[in-house]
Amino acid sequence: MSRDFTEIEPTASAPFELFAAWMGDAEQSEPNDPNAMSVATVDGQGVPNVRILLLKGFDERGFVFYTNFESNKGRELLAHRHAALCFHWKSLRRQVRIRGPIEQVSNDEADIYYNSRSEGSRIGAWASQQSRPLQSRDDLERAVEDYTKRYACKDIPRPQHWSGFRVKPVEIEFWHDRPYRLHDRIVFSREAGDGQSWTKQRLNP
Repeated sequence: MSRDFTEIEPTASAPFELFAAWMGDAEQSEPNDPNAMSVATVDGQGVPNVRILLLKGFDERGFVFYTNFESNKGRELLAHRHAALCFHWKSLRRQVRIRGPIEQVSNDEADIYYNSRSEGSRIGAWASQQSRPLQSRDDLERAVEDYTKRYACKDIPRPQHWSGFRVKPVEIEFWHDRPYRLHDRIVFSREAGDGQSWTKQRLNP
């Protein structure tokens, strides 16, 4: 950014433009997966789960990732309809935290992304019963072999249980390291719902 990020005004697009700028910086500086993020959910007892996924798209509608809906994260997201994300770019000493309700992406969006994946990844979406017990690695490899034969010389359709979620942010916090732990923290927040205006607040480190 050409100016201090704390000067950004809370317009409708401001936090997304700032995120795009920071992601662009991360793509230049991070050695692996600048789009890696922690995704937090809660189970039926309110106990949190967190794991690393890859961001696959973002715009002013929200932040998109894909998963097996029958996995633990998929079931938790479908049950509670909220998620939190965290990006940490160590080389830049920056962090972005995002919270909000989720929605399922359209079938067209899911199909476009699924069909952009490698053949092995598309087969894997069928072969892996994600998060469920697996007796041995051999069982998984046999499932991959079976689905590879099934779809040999054919289009590999997207499984109905595999699609994407969009986190529709109500909070986006930008964190930048500063000396003596006196970090800069700026949070943009708004009410849930499309087209709502943002407010901006500086937070104590």
